[in-house]
Amino acid sequence: MLKDIKLTSVNANEGERFTGHGAEWRDAKLSSEDARIATSWVELKIDKRSMLTNKDRVEDVRDIMWQLEKDGEIVVHRVSDEHQPVMVKTLYGWDKKIPTRRLWHHKSCGQCGNIPGYPASLLWLMNRLGIEYLDETDQTSCTAWNYHGSGIGNLESLAAVFLRNFHQAYVAAKAQGLPDGYYFPLVHCGTSFGNYKEVRGYLLRSAKLRESVRKILGKLGRLVDGKLLIPEEVVHYSEWMHVMRDRIAAMREIDCSHVRATIHPACHVYKMVPEDAIYDDTILGGNRLAVTTSTMQALGAQVIDYSTWYDCCGFGFRHIISEREFTRSFAIDRKIRVAVEEARADVMIGHDTGCITTLDKNQWISKAGGKGVELSVLADCQFAALVCGAHPYKIVQSHWHASPTETLMEKLGIDWQAKKAEFVSYLDEVKAGKQENLYDPRRMITSGPGFIPIAARQ
Repeated sequence: MLKDIKLTSVNANEGERFTGHGAEWRDAKLSSEDARIATSWVELKIDKRSMLTNKDRVEDVRDIMWQLEKDGEIVVHRVSDEHQPVMVKTLYGWDKKIPTRRLWHHKSCGQCGNIPGYPASLLWLMNRLGIEYLDETDQTSCTAWNYHGSGIGNLESLAAVFLRNFHQAYVAAKAQGLPDGYYFPLVHCGTSFGNYKEVRGYLLRSAKLRESVRKILGKLGRLVDGKLLIPEEVVHYSEWMHVMRDRIAAMREIDCSHVRATIHPACHVYKMVPEDAIYDDTILGGNRLAVTTSTMQALGAQVIDYSTWYDCCGFGFRHIISEREFTRSFAIDRKIRVAVEEARADVMIGHDTGCITTLDKNQWISKAGGKGVELSVLADCQFAALVCGAHPYKIVQSHWHASPTETLMEKLGIDWQAKKAEFVSYLDEVKAGKQENLYDPRRMITSGPGFIPIAARQ
């Protein structure tokens, strides 16, 4: 059973509420050696070998999940044969099913707001591959940033949001006259991905939490036969890219073999619930996270190692809110500067909303500080779309980036000035009412006010 976690405390003398960040901080007055020991985790190398050394085997929560389903307490949303799954190995050699079609896109609030070319590139790739998916509007943010960043959330709300969204994925196909479970959710954001996996573990281990959340979802009409719906797998888009990498690479139109790429692995992808992260003996010796590196290698780019590969981008959760200068300095000096000076990189590739935002949009601060350093920053799906022929502005939407994507395009032989001129002309067409869509807008609304069955909208 879960123990209650006290997120705030009260100073009896001043009546203040403490969250651990902000003006209430006090200097710990650590010696230099004590400070080094206290922060040594920053440089830890979290690879397969370190995770397996002197450590008890972690239980597979799916074993609990199957038992709860057998006991009649939950319903499991399975990855079926119709989803055409590909089996991969995780940290401990466990099997994980990655669905490749009939996907329900769980969008990222940060991507849609800050990096729109991120989801657009992913949808473009799926369109080129003929992948069946649903990109609807009836979903919410995972709210994990609020919980981890401010400390004002709680497990019940996190779990309720998780299961509410995944229930919508389960029933969304009804709008097309298709059965429950037709689509399986594909999570875009690394923070949502890590959060959902943690919350699933809490739900499966705590009867008290399940009961609390069941009451909430019952009021929302989000139960299946009176039971909680739990997904068999929580799947990140980069895992889909990993298993589809050869098919994606077959569409490549631009030679990128001369591009020096550094990879930034997201903490929320491989350090949160690490036993679920994908490791492949053919990628980085099987000792580092396989996703994204595998895609870049399949595309033919040179993946260059660098000494701070394991480091966080600096985003953290609370850092970006209350210790922003820490975030900025960490992103620039621990990641971007090292990649430029040590690896002589042409681009840094990531797979998470917060990481891409942090590494890309904080580069201006190095200029403001008189120690400017620049490096193109893109998500793996953006880079893949770019070398597969996607328009750098219409699809990849590089104009939203603060980093110098033009230098990367020049390296790839893309005439970005001509492409930008095309884009400006395209915007004039949009203003005149000529609209293009990656996705049929009639399918975006599947329920609620304004919903009209697709058959009636023909």
